[in-house]
Amino acid sequence: MTLHLPDAHGALRAYEPRTEPLALTPGASFTSRTVFSAAHVVADPYADTTPDSPAAVDWDATLAFRRHLWSHGLGVAEAMDTAQRGMGLDWAGAAELIRRSAAEAKAAGGRIACGVGTDQLTGPANLTEVRAAYEEQLAVIEESGAQAILMASRALAAAAPGPEDYLEVYGHLLRQAAEPVILHWLGPMFDPALEGYWGSSDLDAATDTFLDVIAAHPDKVDGIKVSLLDAQREIDLRRRLPKGVRCYTGDDFHYPELIAGDEQGFSHALLGIFDPLGPLAAQAVRVLDTGDREGFRALLDPTVELSRHLFQAPTRFYKTGVVFLAWLAGHQSHFTMVGGLQSARSLPHFARAYELADTLGLFPDPKRAEERMRNLLSLYGVDR
Repeated sequence: MTLHLPDAHGALRAYEPRTEPLALTPGASFTSRTVFSAAHVVADPYADTTPDSPAAVDWDATLAFRRHLWSHGLGVAEAMDTAQRGMGLDWAGAAELIRRSAAEAKAAGGRIACGVGTDQLTGPANLTEVRAAYEEQLAVIEESGAQAILMASRALAAAAPGPEDYLEVYGHLLRQAAEPVILHWLGPMFDPALEGYWGSSDLDAATDTFLDVIAAHPDKVDGIKVSLLDAQREIDLRRRLPKGVRCYTGDDFHYPELIAGDEQGFSHALLGIFDPLGPLAAQAVRVLDTGDREGFRALLDPTVELSRHLFQAPTRFYKTGVVFLAWLAGHQSHFTMVGGLQSARSLPHFARAYELADTLGLFPDPKRAEERMRNLLSLYGVDR
């Protein structure tokens, strides 16, 4: 049946939904790339909460989604930006998420890495307090048995006068880390509070400081996760990494070319867009495992338009589109988010996201996705 979808100008246009999904089956992990999907959390829709109250999480649905990702061979990057860390999910909720997901990973045989931050600090903090907050969270992740991802810290960005402070704080954390960690550089397009991270708004100077941190402790750095939405900068950076230190792309605009790589190397992946794209992304990487770059690009390149749409400015609200697609795909029974973030995008944005995802065949049950989209349209007053 025809759907009438609103465009950016308020006009309705006819769209004929797809009738058959893309055939995608679970499979083993990959041989040529290490791939993590940053995963969203599922809110409890029946909880009596407000945007300012602690998150109410549907643990069963949240963990079921992680099992879905593991079944396709993907690793899970837990308690990251995609899980609304600092945008609805506080440290207490994140710690519970980490413990539950790490235990689930052990039971399922899945790979997991978890975000270490400083979000238990709710006001201004000095460098000693920032370091202690990082240490507290690092202990929780290591006790869970998960790999640690040292995330960029709003508190550190506010407290650190210059590059030397980043060198001191990160150096201290790397020296005490039990196992090699992933360093995470999240750009201000994802979080405006991270402007000037690594001690400078000049990205060249910031890159030099970032590399100095790695060079001082290469044995404690498994890899870096770069989310700057600048493909050439990522390529230049990965070519300067010490041998054995991986680059995990976090570029949701250019991921096919960065993962495919060139004659001088390639990026692994840790991506929020691989939450809705999980099965398709997994199939593409399995093609790449055979050495078929063209086949890999043929599968993944058509997904970039959807990713750019979800991550359009203000980029930090991409989580709304990710959860919206999870609802349409049947991974959860409702479109409710912690912090009320389901209100962060417009109906035309949702309509275009549905159309792009449906065209790609991402919905296991296209009819269910159509019915849910039709219900959403009716809530907004679209009655035809």
